[in-house]
Amino acid sequence: MRIHHLNCISACPLGGLIMDGMTRQVRGRLASHCLLVEARDGLVLVDTGYGLQDVDAPRARLSSFFLALVKPELREEMTAIRQIQALGFRPADVRHIVLSHLDFDHAGGLDDFPHARVHLLESEARAASAQQTWLDRQRYRPAQWSTSGGWQTYAARGEPWRGFDCVRELVGLPPEILLVPLLGHTFGHAGIAIDHGQGWLFYAADAYFYHAELAARPYCTPGLRFYQRMMEKDRTLRLSNQARLRELAHTSDDVRIFCAHDVREFEAVSGRPLHEAARSAH
Repeated sequence: MRIHHLNCISACPLGGLIMDGMTRQVRGRLASHCLLVEARDGLVLVDTGYGLQDVDAPRARLSSFFLALVKPELREEMTAIRQIQALGFRPADVRHIVLSHLDFDHAGGLDDFPHARVHLLESEARAASAQQTWLDRQRYRPAQWSTSGGWQTYAARGEPWRGFDCVRELVGLPPEILLVPLLGHTFGHAGIAIDHGQGWLFYAADAYFYHAELAARPYCTPGLRFYQRMMEKDRTLRLSNQARLRELAHTSDDVRIFCAHDVREFEAVSGRPLHEAARSAH
């Protein structure tokens, strides 16, 4: 099972060094890490990043608050659909999309794959649709959800995997792809675990934001620590799941964990700089 790592449009949040831990400018850099899985019966996209319509009409699709705060680099060639085409595939080859959650920077590309079946936790779909708070209305953007009528949702429980509950039987997907509830950042946030034949890749999405949060003595930059607290729906669950991820990282040699936004993690696992789009080697 071949897996491609895509950065589907970088964010440039205010804060520089106190945000990403390495940029000595006013604005830092964060990844929008997505995965493209070559499965037996077609392609599976894990999260979508921003989409073509976000690039074309950002003010109609995204909130002015987050546009100002994170200032995404809206380059069309970095959208998932354009990188998939650069790898030599057709957009219609994407048969399934597995979503960690519905925040604007994870679900913006859904409209670019109208024929794909979308998989997510039911609690996420319900909470995002409710739009209960001001922040919910900024983070969850229904303009990105033209495909919502066909979404496949799942309860946030299931069989055990490495100490976590997981959904193993995703409709139409191979059993090597698991949806792992990691609640806290949102009420229906999940990670995605993939058995690629040489161990597991565990995409933890926004369960943490900075690589050193998984260290034995965890550390997070002040900016990202504040951002996580601002965005969290359940602090106790979020920190509990971080602790469980930390334990897994230190006790399982066959599981590689990475999050959605850490630049170092993305560049290490993808083997290329953050600003470069994926492309075919042929």
